Amino acid sequence: MFDRFDRYVARNVLAAMLITQFTLLSLDFTISFINELGDTRGDYGPLSILVYLAIRLPWRFYSYAPVAVLLGALLGLGAMASSNELTAMRAAGRSIGRLIWGVMKPLALVVIVTMAVGEWLVPQAEQAAKAYRTERIQGQGAISAVSGGWQIEGQDVYHFGAIRSDNVLIGVTRYHYDEDRLVSASYADRGIWNADERRWRLEGVRETSFEDSGTVSERYDVLDWQTSFDPQFLTLVIMDPDTQSIGSLWRFAHYQDDQGVNSNTSWLYFWQKVLQPLALAGLVLVAASFVFGPLRSVAAGTRVFYGVIVGLSFKYLQDLLAPSSILFGFSPVWAVVIPIFACFAFGTYLLRRTG
Repeated sequence: MFDRFDRYVARNVLAAMLITQFTLLSLDFTISFINELGDTRGDYGPLSILVYLAIRLPWRFYSYAPVAVLLGALLGLGAMASSNELTAMRAAGRSIGRLIWGVMKPLALVVIVTMAVGEWLVPQAEQAAKAYRTERIQGQGAISAVSGGWQIEGQDVYHFGAIRSDNVLIGVTRYHYDEDRLVSASYADRGIWNADERRWRLEGVRETSFEDSGTVSERYDVLDWQTSFDPQFLTLVIMDPDTQSIGSLWRFAHYQDDQGVNSNTSWLYFWQKVLQPLALAGLVLVAASFVFGPLRSVAAGTRVFYGVIVGLSFKYLQDLLAPSSILFGFSPVWAVVIPIFACFAFGTYLLRRTG
């Protein structure tokens, strides 16, 4: 399956991908650390920021995989082209198609590792990271409404800050309405799930009731909370769609469809994860077309520059088509398929120009 040429190409390309991924993660980690320093409060200091960012490394690894594959293939093949190793292989009877196939073979390992990280490590790590950060900043007051998740049940509107893997909710805000009038608002430090009784126990509850004569504030150390929300469902509500597993996205998208809620975002990320192997293969084909195609005679830095442009274009095209699917009513799967098809078409076109 792998001859000597294939192993040599695979070793060079995989090494370049790993170096690129490490460089991207290092730069992103440094920039994110500097940005997070502006949000230090309570127990969330520099050391906590380092721990928080370290926990999120699996998600960053998964997110940067397409760029690392594209640039890694460009750098690995480009270095071999600059040292005339690819020319020697072709002189030995290796066709361009056979060389590209040799690059695609180690891509299978990259796909397996990336999909495994995205399916198992990322959901657990992101849940732990969000809970860790939320608990550190909780002492400064209610959790910011920007993070977490919202959900409606009857006349109540809830906001949840985070949920831990041991089924402990962090930061539960409840707004109770009587038709259009806000009756009360409450905040609980945490909620603990009782699996036997299938209900939550809220701790550290502060409730404010709005009456005609004024407001009344009360505190409760412990308060039972009967609801249809279980930990599995709240995990889907609180966590960002791009951090969830394929199975979780499938279930949540169907739940949203059953509730009559727009599920395009969930379906978009579902198809992005399912079709990511094709996306990575398309980006590798584009990288190979830069090395073997019309750009083979330009400097390595120029090829990398064009590779970055293609990678950004791929991402922005997906980001542009996502809201377009909502606006124009076409399936989110096309927002994922069209950029992938564009990569294959562009790469094939450049390779055919070489004759």
